[in-house]
Amino acid sequence: MKIKKNKVTPRQKMINLMYVLLMAMLAMNVSSDVLNGFSLVDESLSRSTVNATAQNEAMYGNFEQSMAQNPEKVREWYTRAQSVRVMSDSLYNFAETLKICIAQEADGKDADYRELKNRENLEASTFVMLAPGSGKGQQLYDAITEYRENILAMITDSIQRQIINDNFKTEVPRKNISLMKNWQEYHFENMPAIAAITLLTKLQNDIRYAEGEVLHTLARNIDVGDVRVNQIRALVIPNSRNVVRGSEFTAQIILAAVDSTQRPEIYIDEQLLEAENGNYSQLCTKTGDYTLDGYMLVNDGSGASTRYNFSQQYTVVEPTATVSASLMNVLYAGFENPVSISVPGVPANRIAASIASGKGTIKSDGKGGYVVVPTQIGEELKIEVTATNEEGRRQSMGQYAFRVRQLPDPTPLIEYKDKDGNTQRYRGGKTFSKQTLLDSKGIIAAIDDGLLNISFKVLSFDVLFFDNMGNAVPRKSDGASFSAAQRDIFRSLQRGKRFYITNVRAIGPDNVERKLTTPLEVIL
Repeated sequence: MKIKKNKVTPRQKMINLMYVLLMAMLAMNVSSDVLNGFSLVDESLSRSTVNATAQNEAMYGNFEQSMAQNPEKVREWYTRAQSVRVMSDSLYNFAETLKICIAQEADGKDADYRELKNRENLEASTFVMLAPGSGKGQQLYDAITEYRENILAMITDSIQRQIINDNFKTEVPRKNISLMKNWQEYHFENMPAIAAITLLTKLQNDIRYAEGEVLHTLARNIDVGDVRVNQIRALVIPNSRNVVRGSEFTAQIILAAVDSTQRPEIYIDEQLLEAENGNYSQLCTKTGDYTLDGYMLVNDGSGASTRYNFSQQYTVVEPTATVSASLMNVLYAGFENPVSISVPGVPANRIAASIASGKGTIKSDGKGGYVVVPTQIGEELKIEVTATNEEGRRQSMGQYAFRVRQLPDPTPLIEYKDKDGNTQRYRGGKTFSKQTLLDSKGIIAAIDDGLLNISFKVLSFDVLFFDNMGNAVPRKSDGASFSAAQRDIFRSLQRGKRFYITNVRAIGPDNVERKLTTPLEVIL
């Protein structure tokens, strides 16, 4: 069925057009109630911003005080706090300038944005923020973006990071109304002046909030690396537990703080020490200077582990006892007499010994002992012993006197090899194999009494034989060796025969030549 349309008169068309125009005009105007609402929100945000600013200033005052008390500990966080103040004030003041500009654009150059008259003005914010060539919208966008990135770099709490990121978000909501608009157009194009000013006041409030969160984080970081303790102990750490008379006892007296609820991990030579309360022990089997090196891992206030290295030197010495017999305090002139010198509690490498000039020499044997060579027979020789303490100061340990005598005469001996190839010495008074005698080269002379073993150089000797008539038949040696004439007689001797080695001339290590009076009796 065909619908019949009523004819519209020119007057009705005019009324309809005027109605559409009225609706458009109503849509473009904002009610006074809404504008009053913006004013109330702006006043509330301003009060909140003032309070946040006061709290932040108090925080800056605490940083100033802490910096004055402990600059080494606080300096890093104080410097960061000052940088936060500069960047926050910069963005805050920029927003303040934009509020003034919008108010002046709406009410004139004497305008006060706190008492805005033309609150509904739609052109003021558009001109200030979006005017070609002079609009501040892009500059504000860049400043907010930079500030957000710098602030988030200083916040570690994930919840606070999310809040601050949302407060300074510069993304345009993906709604139909925002299509084809950038951030500054979305917020300031055709926006009532009071609404634009309120938006900037909110930005200032967000700045002070973010500033306060960073300051609290920095304040916590001042002490976050500190180790928490609940026990205080006074300790005395001596430089040495062994003190020699005449030297100084030195120690470091300290106040030690520990956490009885949390023990540090102790590593020695990269091995974890499995001992309660850090007790360490080591069996010492060799003498010398040693160093105990290691480190501790201690958890600080942030839960992170901090490494503390330690190093302690110690000395292992031989257990010593001094036993002296005055009749045995004897040194032999011209001979390298071995002498043992030790000081309880002092290692050998810190001991030194000397002798009065002209009476002998003393030197180390390289094995921890000394060799003394006296030069004057019959006089007393004194050995001065000194030790260097741990502070590097040399101290006298006393003098030790010895009588100096000439080396006694040696004994003539025949050296030979037994059936096992070992060197033996024939001292006379018992049978000696004729073949072993012929295999021997000659004789030696030595002091060999179980205490001393000193060899002498044989210069010559005689062998005294007796014939069947009892007549003495002497034969000369060839130096320290048996001569051919002596060997010829050896071959002719029968079992049970005796002969004597006499007139032995020898020179000892003291370079004194002597003639031995005791003969060597050889029994075949």
